[in-house]
Amino acid sequence: MTMQFGYVSPEQVMKDRADYARKGIARGRSVVVIAYDGGILFVAENLSRALHKISEIYDRIAFAAVGKYNEFENLRMAGVRYADLRGYSYDRQDVTGRGLANVFAQTLGTIFTVESKPYEVEMVIAEVGVTAEDDQIYRLTYDGSVADEHGFVAMGGSAEAISTALTERYRDGMPLEEALRLAVELLGRDPVSGEQRSLTASQLEVAVLDRARPRRKFRRLTGAALGHALGVAGSQSEAGDGDEASSPPTALAGGSHEPAGPAGTDAGDADPA
Repeated sequence: MTMQFGYVSPEQVMKDRADYARKGIARGRSVVVIAYDGGILFVAENLSRALHKISEIYDRIAFAAVGKYNEFENLRMAGVRYADLRGYSYDRQDVTGRGLANVFAQTLGTIFTVESKPYEVEMVIAEVGVTAEDDQIYRLTYDGSVADEHGFVAMGGSAEAISTALTERYRDGMPLEEALRLAVELLGRDPVSGEQRSLTASQLEVAVLDRARPRRKFRRLTGAALGHALGVAGSQSEAGDGDEASSPPTALAGGSHEPAGPAGTDAGDADPA
C-alpha cells in the first residue's frame, strides 16, 4: 500500500505546533506573579507605557501574559466581555477566576488543534480572595492546558531559572516590598551567566490585586508608589499616587512580538523592537 505524498502524522503536527508556540513565547521578557500578605503581585519587564502585559479583567480578577501582543490582547478583550456579560446577567460574584480560566482554556485548545497556527501566548488568571487561602492563580499555556498554581508563577524566556530561584526563596506571607524586590532581582538576572542587571521603575510594569481595596481590587503601582516599594528615593518615573492610569492601552497593529528577552534565552528569530 503506497503512502499518500506529503502525509504527516498527527503526532508530528502537534509536536511542530507546540515547538512553534514555545519558541515564540521564549522570545519575550518574563512576567512574575507572586502572592504576598495583602494580595497578589504582578511584575513584568516592559519598556512600553501603552502596551500592557498586565491588566484588570473584573473586580477581583487580573490577567498577565507573555508572547505575541495582538494574540493575548484579543484574549484579554474576550475575557472582559465574558466577565461583563456574566456579571450583568447574573451577579458580580458569579464572575470567577476559575470560570475565566476554563473559557480561555477552551479557546486556546480549539485554536491549537483546529487552526493552522497556534497562539504564541502563555498567561495567568489570578483572583484575590477574602483571605490568602482563598486566592486563586491559574496558569494557561498555548495548547489550553490549565495549572492551579500556589504562591508564584513565572512565564516567558527566563521562566525556568526564575521558578527555580522562587522555589528556594519564596515564603508565604511575604510583605509587598519584599516580594517586589525579589521579583525585580530575578527578572534582572541573566538565566545563563547569572549576571545581574539593575532594573529601574521606568523599565517595569507593576500591579497588585489588593485585598484591602473596596470592590475593584486592581491597582497599578507607578511613580512615587513604585519608587517607595522598590526603596528608591525620588523615583524619576511618572508622577502619580500609584493608581491605574485612566487612558486605555493602545492596540498594536501587525502582531509584532514583544521585545526580545535578555541574552541566553531562546531568541530564535525574534522581531527587532
